[in-house]
Amino acid sequence: MRVEQGFQPTPYTEGNPFTTDPVLPNLLKRLLPRDVHEEVYGDLERFGLKVLTTLHDLTSKTSEPRVVQYDQWGRRIDDLQTSEGWRGLKAQMQEEGVIGIPFERKYGEFSRVYGFMKQFIAIGDSDVISCPFAMTDGTSRVLELVGSPAVKRDIFPRLTSRDPSLAFTAGQWMTERPGGSDVSQTETIARPVSNASSPYGPVYRIDGFKWFSSATDSDIAVALARTGPPESGSRGLSLFLIPLRRPLIRPVDAPRPPALTNNIKIHRLKNKFGTKILPTAELSLEGAEGYLLGEVNQGVKFITPVLNITRIHSALTSVGSIRKCLAIATAYSSVRAISGGRQLLKDNVLHVAELARAHLTYRALTHFVFGVVLLLGKTECKVATDDEVLRLRLLTPAVKAFAADKASGVMEECMTMLGGQGYMEESRIGTVLKDAMVEKIWEGTTTVLSLDMVRAAAKPGVLHASASTISNMHQWANTIVSSCPADLVHRLAERLATLRICVTEVISAYTNPSTPLLSRPTLALFAYTTSALYLLEHAIWAHESGEATANTDIEVFRRWIDEGGLLPALQDVRRVKTAGADRTKMDAEIVYGNTSTTQVVDDLPISARL
Repeated sequence: MRVEQGFQPTPYTEGNPFTTDPVLPNLLKRLLPRDVHEEVYGDLERFGLKVLTTLHDLTSKTSEPRVVQYDQWGRRIDDLQTSEGWRGLKAQMQEEGVIGIPFERKYGEFSRVYGFMKQFIAIGDSDVISCPFAMTDGTSRVLELVGSPAVKRDIFPRLTSRDPSLAFTAGQWMTERPGGSDVSQTETIARPVSNASSPYGPVYRIDGFKWFSSATDSDIAVALARTGPPESGSRGLSLFLIPLRRPLIRPVDAPRPPALTNNIKIHRLKNKFGTKILPTAELSLEGAEGYLLGEVNQGVKFITPVLNITRIHSALTSVGSIRKCLAIATAYSSVRAISGGRQLLKDNVLHVAELARAHLTYRALTHFVFGVVLLLGKTECKVATDDEVLRLRLLTPAVKAFAADKASGVMEECMTMLGGQGYMEESRIGTVLKDAMVEKIWEGTTTVLSLDMVRAAAKPGVLHASASTISNMHQWANTIVSSCPADLVHRLAERLATLRICVTEVISAYTNPSTPLLSRPTLALFAYTTSALYLLEHAIWAHESGEATANTDIEVFRRWIDEGGLLPALQDVRRVKTAGADRTKMDAEIVYGNTSTTQVVDDLPISARL
């Protein structure tokens, strides 16, 4: 039998990733003022169709990058070659203003929601092009804050440009071999060049080795380098703007020079589990020219905006990846027939129940992410309250860690919902899953971020109360719960009580940490609780506005409290708080064995050991 004979599976068709999504249209309606919403909605609808066509076609033309280090005459050239599809995706996203929209600020603080939502619906059909744009976004913010007048004139406008022939992308170089996430062990050295000057800032000669440089095809990078003695740790680091190629500013029609023009050598491209389309390299800096950003030895302080913004991008990528996989699984359920062809998957209650479970997590994470995005927009536009600024600091590491942790499990379930077809690369679920798993590592693992949460919670007014300010977290939660109308309070009384208990438990855990083991489960409980608050806020809005989705939104909140994982997270925190000192000892024995027993065995004669 030929393949075209016999039964022919029906291909599924994805809908517009914005207008057919069960969350985004109503979420946008709630977050944006009416006039902004009317203007933005049409553009997102148009772009959604572009994602399904132009961007999807470009992903079929992407391939892994490669480096040609030497030419035929043995000369070092370090020619980084990327694919037509990769370059096309970059140009499309620049034209769409993915970076430009937040900095044009046409819609004030709501520009962040607009720009992030545009990127969100493209995730899954843009081959991790979001990575260089995340770093470009963060770098743009740093230059906006501390760049010299010349930097703001020549470089910042290119980072935010919608013209691909002019637009720059940026990288972020911090990771080195000794420290990984611990930048205090940075080995890269920056020395001032006394006889050189630049309008972009004090000129330094930079020597070192950067272990991970994502988006190596970018035009500039922000990098940490040591300007103080090694024993000063992170307090001896400064932030630099480094051109990857010189001259940095050149005519549009001029050929792009190699990185060697700024004494930067590509040692090799990383052989990664996923994100293989993204050019990530090990770089050797051998006298590269860089320009100091901000004050000397204040690099960690000045690079913080990059970290905060890229962490939100990371969360966005995790949840956007879920969106893509769920869209595929949901579309497939409408065409796949089972039971001898008599029933579609969408009519099978067991299958729909599993889809609903996955959608529940997606809804909670989407509301969480865009709640943080709105706080970012308010903070950048200087319209945020002091409490909102503090809350953004606390929510940023939480949403990044939580979204990354939850994403892979949901995507795996989506893969199984297609059966064997889901395991095929053509479905793209496998590619999206492998690419998204890096978000558990990039910009901080869950353990690193849980410790960052402890530091953030220690700031006055963030969590614990003082004589003059009540807890930020408690005040915010109480404001949302108290806004619940009486009829909803009656329907949700038990869940609202549970939510209040969780808020109290989170504040207690951060205010009086009993053991270092508490940081991870407390982050999880905090994230479950925060996402529940955002779901409740949306359900109240839908109920009071008479939205057609109101009952669904209320049910989503109820299920997230009862079934989403909040109650087990609460139990985990309580268990760890009461755990005795022997637990860490037993952890070590579970992992490494009982060393005292091993020693006794080693002391026995060989015959006895046999």
